[in-house]
Amino acid sequence: MRSGLRVIPLAAALLAIAAPQAALARETVPFAGYSAGTIIVKTNERRLYYMLGDGKAVRYRVGVGRAGRTWTGTSFISGKYIRPAWSPPAEVRRDKPSLPDVIPGGAPNNPMGAAALLLGSTEYAIHGTNAPGSIGGFVSYGCFRMYNDDVLDLYSRVGFGTQVVVLR
Repeated sequence: MRSGLRVIPLAAALLAIAAPQAALARETVPFAGYSAGTIIVKTNERRLYYMLGDGKAVRYRVGVGRAGRTWTGTSFISGKYIRPAWSPPAEVRRDKPSLPDVIPGGAPNNPMGAAALLLGSTEYAIHGTNAPGSIGGFVSYGCFRMYNDDVLDLYSRVGFGTQVVVLR
């Protein structure tokens, strides 16, 4: 090819594009004041911290609730699911009545992505996404969206009962 362009398989091209984004999404940072194993979400920062102890945490970029749909408080991990099916809650269904009753796990239109960590007895979750461009924004109905690689990393670190503290 005279132009100097290389033809690479689509999968390799997508990995090359996604890799820098994923590398910037998760990092270890100084953070103190909470016990090891606690999850802290700072909605105004659009960051989630998983406390490692010794004054350090893993920091992840997240998408958080839109104006009027953010919340604060303390909860806990009450469920862990890989590639969960999703049933739109009543509020979502009101805004988007054409959605099906259930979107199967792993389907491209399933907003839960690779994994979900349910929060207490609420309809909220920390979950992956099928819209990675939404990470870092005020975009959800109150859930916390993560890159799929990041939610799988967090999933591997937490257990049932892990405390989750949501701050502004």
